[in-house]
Amino acid sequence: MRDPKLREIDERAFLRRLSPMLDVYAAAMEPPNEQLPGRHTIMERHASYPGFRAFVVERRGALPVMPAPVQGFAYGFHGARGQWWHDVVYQALADREGPEHADTWLEDAFEVAELHVHPQAQGKGLGRALLNALCGGRTERTVVLSTLDRRPETPARHLYRSVGMVDLLTDFEFPGGGPRYAVMGGTLPLAPYPAPSSSE
Repeated sequence: MRDPKLREIDERAFLRRLSPMLDVYAAAMEPPNEQLPGRHTIMERHASYPGFRAFVVERRGALPVMPAPVQGFAYGFHGARGQWWHDVVYQALADREGPEHADTWLEDAFEVAELHVHPQAQGKGLGRALLNALCGGRTERTVVLSTLDRRPETPARHLYRSVGMVDLLTDFEFPGGGPRYAVMGGTLPLAPYPAPSSSE
């Protein structure tokens, strides 16, 4: 079987892969099935946001075994007022520490919307490679994202910490309910990090 390949994809290629990427999302996050159509719509809309960038890990030409063909994906865009996640997090940060604090993190931010690796492909450094590629060369001052706030701490949260990201909000519930999240932020470029370990 061929080794998985990491490559950047444009908006059209991203939209063509929405279904297999949603399969990876579902396997990694285990959301209720009824939420997947809404997630499809959100991801489709995100492709039109300013500064959109996406990467995918695929096993090109592989036999039909899991996980294939998409093993992982990540995308993000330039955060701006009027975007749902941006506005919710901005208000929460402003309420907690004031508008200047919110501006520090969100005024010129690259927002990582999704980064997921299929469970059967985890532990090989793919998440780290996706994050590094996605944030490489970005001109924004900060990078921000939300990740599940669980105990014990998830490998994803550990990965984000390893590149210099810090907690901005913890045990945070987005409007509409659902699991609790940690909102994390860091400065760009990302801090150098050690070689991948088996947990990331």
